[in-house]
Amino acid sequence: MAFSSTFAFSVKRRKPELVVPAKPTPREIKKLSDIDDQQGLRFKFPIMLFYKNNPSMKGINPVEVIRGGLAKTLVYYYPFAGRIMEGDNSKLMVDCNGEGVLFVEADACIMLEQLGDNILPPCPLMEEFLHDVPGTGGITGCPLLLIQVTRFICGGFALGIQLNHTMADAYGIMQFLNAISELVKGASSPSIPPVWQREQHLNARSPPRITCIHNEYEQIPQSTDILDSDKLIRAAIFFSPEDIQALYNHLSSSGSFHSCSRFDLIAACLWKCRTNALNPSDPDETVHLSVVTNVRGKRILNIPTGYYGNVFFCPAAVSTARILCTAPLSYVVHLVQNAKAQMSEEYIKSVADLMVIKKRPKFAAGWNFIVSDVTRLGFDKVDFGWGNAVYGGIPWATSNISVFTNFKNSKGEDGVVVPICLPPLAMEKFKHELEKMTCERLCRM
Repeated sequence: MAFSSTFAFSVKRRKPELVVPAKPTPREIKKLSDIDDQQGLRFKFPIMLFYKNNPSMKGINPVEVIRGGLAKTLVYYYPFAGRIMEGDNSKLMVDCNGEGVLFVEADACIMLEQLGDNILPPCPLMEEFLHDVPGTGGITGCPLLLIQVTRFICGGFALGIQLNHTMADAYGIMQFLNAISELVKGASSPSIPPVWQREQHLNARSPPRITCIHNEYEQIPQSTDILDSDKLIRAAIFFSPEDIQALYNHLSSSGSFHSCSRFDLIAACLWKCRTNALNPSDPDETVHLSVVTNVRGKRILNIPTGYYGNVFFCPAAVSTARILCTAPLSYVVHLVQNAKAQMSEEYIKSVADLMVIKKRPKFAAGWNFIVSDVTRLGFDKVDFGWGNAVYGGIPWATSNISVFTNFKNSKGEDGVVVPICLPPLAMEKFKHELEKMTCERLCRM
């Protein structure tokens, strides 16, 4: 298990341009679903992919390859080339006007190998590889995608993407990237045609009715502002196979070993250690863990193949800080599993109805830790001709959100890397709590 270091250098960027669909596309207005346009998704999130030099691609410019593939892909995913607008009752919709997505060409006077583990999330270099373009950071009236391709002097490159979350979730943008990959390799069309159908899926019933408990949207009173600091620091935690086995060893005596997924195990560990590190002043404070759960392919919801809207929900585990911090890991794992078990067709419909009845509330703040797992999506397997990415995933963490991605460390071990964001003193205690959990010494990568 390890934590990332820092590295400073600069990148030369050319003037941003708009990439439009390669062919004319329909001009229409498309409404987002009631899950898409909730307040908690009205932000932009990043994706980063890093590629080594491939001798077989010598003389081929990755900027031109990806820009050309992007234009072709936008013919099929043309809503991405439009702009979000807000209608009555704060309802979001897409004006499919074909204005295009923002594209930036860049060069870094450095070799990819020199960056080492600084490509790990939460990637201290992200601002260089995905630089905000002034005036384009809003949710409405702005480009829905920002893409930056940065060439390294070794022949490798970085692909940075910033996505308006109301348009798609991680699965949806992965589908979009796979389409670009296929088209740059000569396919005539994406193997999975994109499906919109936001009007038919994930909208509130008529009349709407809340029939389930939704702790993930309950605003939690707290005695102090736990993360009221401009000095929050971010770290990357790598869980090696040995670390994960050490966590499983906590469960072996309780009979939970075979029924616990790797995600459940790490999520429970992080929630317990993070709460201990933040040390609530009131030990009877209520704390939540919201587990991002994608329901594509589930029998409980008939989402068609190719649908690229938001299809995830965040059922929450609930405990008091006192119980969470003192209970064995097996107990915390059961809390996580019980939260996920809430997912049903009725639960999903109830969330959509809640959005309409309660005016699209935000996710709970304060003592709510949100965890998401994209290790199975295959961001690191997206191939534009240069092979698999050295790293591919969401290089990002906020004070209450962490995302799990795949990473192979310098020893060749396949593990899980998780970014986390905490105040400095809490980060030190967090490291100590993790060390106790794994019975191993933590060192910086």
